[in-house]
Amino acid sequence: MSTFSPAERQRYRRHLQLAEIGEAGQERLRQARVLVVGAGGLGCPILQYLAAAGVGTLGLADADQVELTNLPRQILYGPADVGQPKVEAAARALGRLNDLVAYEVHRVRVSPDNVRELVGAYDVVVDGSDNFPTRYLLNDACVSLGKPLVSGAIYKFEGQVSVFNYQGGPTYRCLFPEPPSAAEAPDCNTTGVLNVLPGLIGTVQATEALKVVLGLGDVLSGRLWILDTLSFQSRTLRFKRDAVQSLINLDTANPADYIDASCAPTPANSLLTSSELRALLAAPEPPLLLDVRNPLEYQRRHLPGAVLLPLPQLADRATEVPRQGPVVVYCQSGVRSAQAVALLQSLGYDNVRTLSGGIEEY
Repeated sequence: MSTFSPAERQRYRRHLQLAEIGEAGQERLRQARVLVVGAGGLGCPILQYLAAAGVGTLGLADADQVELTNLPRQILYGPADVGQPKVEAAARALGRLNDLVAYEVHRVRVSPDNVRELVGAYDVVVDGSDNFPTRYLLNDACVSLGKPLVSGAIYKFEGQVSVFNYQGGPTYRCLFPEPPSAAEAPDCNTTGVLNVLPGLIGTVQATEALKVVLGLGDVLSGRLWILDTLSFQSRTLRFKRDAVQSLINLDTANPADYIDASCAPTPANSLLTSSELRALLAAPEPPLLLDVRNPLEYQRRHLPGAVLLPLPQLADRATEVPRQGPVVVYCQSGVRSAQAVALLQSLGYDNVRTLSGGIEEY
């Protein structure tokens, strides 16, 4: 005997008519728990279509408030929502769309402190975030906890979607082993985007999430689907599981990968110019120089007297950094040293500064 009420049967009629879904598939959707990280441009269409499809429990994780600049592309919100927490405004709008779904609101920024608890409470994670640290953090958490990750990203007029950690398939790190430098990554506050692009990409993410829950079709695992809206051409890149990268998880990853040095700049009082460093090095008690590049870079060229401590090893070897006396951290261009300083400051170090522009400018 069907467990669907007459109203539910009417609501989900088009799904029930599909032999590939039917009542069994709709029940799988009703029992599913899906976490959507980010309630912005990507998150809005993801949440709308998952709610409309009848996913039983939707988790919404976002710490931001609705801003006027969000409205052209974040179509869950209106002018009356400006200034309101996104997750709360989104949950209200989704409740009007489908009140049969349970909405779990997490007004938090996903971090190493809460990611295990968040991801562990759901069956599938859909990443609608807009920064690389969160993408790596969610990937590593999904690897640790054995959860599939539906990932999407947008930039100006182009977007991409893939599914990671699905049934033994590749992870995000198999495709992107290391975070990009600040020069390679788009600025999170100044990059524009065509307003319909997140709707297109978010809808594809919602499609993949439904396929994962239903066990339906050919999931985008091991494939990166890319759409260029200016030509409206798409292409698919294939990639394989990497034996090393696929094993990186919350316990083995470099913690610096979770620090956004580009969108959370190093405090001004922690920055040091080349001329300021030269003056300090000429003083009677010069600072300790800490080089966080890799050994090959260090061998090719380094500042005299600098101690090598590669960034990937910094979290485990932080106790080797003295807490007394000035410490100046440098790398090639200033990106990794900014990450290192942010990591050390999070550990309570108040005596560390970063060389702006790195050894290139020095």
